[in-house]
Amino acid sequence: MKVYQFNNKSVNGSIEITNSELLYAKAQNGLLELSLSLGLEVMRMMLEEDVACYAGPKSKHKTAGRTGYRHGTEKTTVVMGGKKVRVDRPRVRALDGGELPLETLGLFQSEDPLNQAILTKLLAGVSTRKYARTMEGGAANSVCASKSEVSRRFIEGMEIQMKEFFTRKIDQDYLVIMIDGLELGKMTILAAMGIDSGGKKRVLGIAEGGSENSTVVKGLLQDLIDRGLTTDQPRLYVLDGGKALHKAVKDTFGKTALIQRCQVHKKRNVLSYLPESAQTKVSIAMTMAYREFDFETAKKKLLAIASDLEYKYPKAAASLLEGLEETLTINRLKVPGVLRETLSSTNPMESANSACRGIIRRVSNFRDGEMALRFAAAGFIEAERGFRRIKGYRQLPVLSVMLADECSDTAVIKSA
Repeated sequence: MKVYQFNNKSVNGSIEITNSELLYAKAQNGLLELSLSLGLEVMRMMLEEDVACYAGPKSKHKTAGRTGYRHGTEKTTVVMGGKKVRVDRPRVRALDGGELPLETLGLFQSEDPLNQAILTKLLAGVSTRKYARTMEGGAANSVCASKSEVSRRFIEGMEIQMKEFFTRKIDQDYLVIMIDGLELGKMTILAAMGIDSGGKKRVLGIAEGGSENSTVVKGLLQDLIDRGLTTDQPRLYVLDGGKALHKAVKDTFGKTALIQRCQVHKKRNVLSYLPESAQTKVSIAMTMAYREFDFETAKKKLLAIASDLEYKYPKAAASLLEGLEETLTINRLKVPGVLRETLSSTNPMESANSACRGIIRRVSNFRDGEMALRFAAAGFIEAERGFRRIKGYRQLPVLSVMLADECSDTAVIKSA
């Protein structure tokens, strides 16, 4: 970079670093344009150093040891400021013929930073039509600002992220796994989220299907196992209440799987069978029953509610009684208060679904399952950046002991 530090000439509209008046003029249009201009000037100087290594200093044709000579310039593009910019690049030919490569040029022509910039901005909510407005220095001299080009690069970036998402190893234990479905157009994306012993959440995997059927769930669980999820660890599975989910989890993990049915989903199902005049009373009664710490007390209160509903609203009563004990698994395990509230529903999983849906909200037409999976994977990866520890995470070691005791007691009873 010493070769041209005293050169006051400009190449391709770039600015001279030593000329304070030009620096000031560029700064009048904003710091982004100034930084882009400085970047182009630094690149020019680096390219000149590459040329000097082959041909020696400019205007000195008899430099000892030179292996090439200057051969003018040609148009090319480099990646800078989240866009491709047209520039003139110097050419060097070998003394015995043939073009000599400029190492610096390859660094500036790498498209990985460009694709990442497009992916980041579009996932942040910028549309493909408006991407050009976000580029540093405007789109006047850029090559990749069209809607179709931005869309193509966005898809390429998501393909890379999706591949990484589906192949990343599950290399730690998860005490809790929540499974829930996300509707994307006519497709259902089934997602599994793990909670480790430190209370950190992670989306472990997703699968695409027409609905939450047992085959899709088993395929998702088998994928998790193939990537490292252990099958012999006692674990709590928080599900939304679908029979397909329940069956797939039990068939796959057997006695080490304890099911906690989502209390929010259960309440919602019961209330759907009631008129508005009765919903408030029943909702409050069910909430108070679920808040009981003692399993038997909570169960008696729920049975009493079902008994009151049976005469006038038999379907509501049947819905409440179906899987009633599995809605109280955390009560039976005597899970402490704050953690119990967190694990009583699939709300953490639904929060991740909501974040994913918000990130890809601009897409309304999913042509096929592959497209739905691609966008869901990108959405969940972005959503993970905002994940926090669950409430009550300090009580997870207590849950670990309770799960181990429960599974060992079940094994003893079956053997007897």
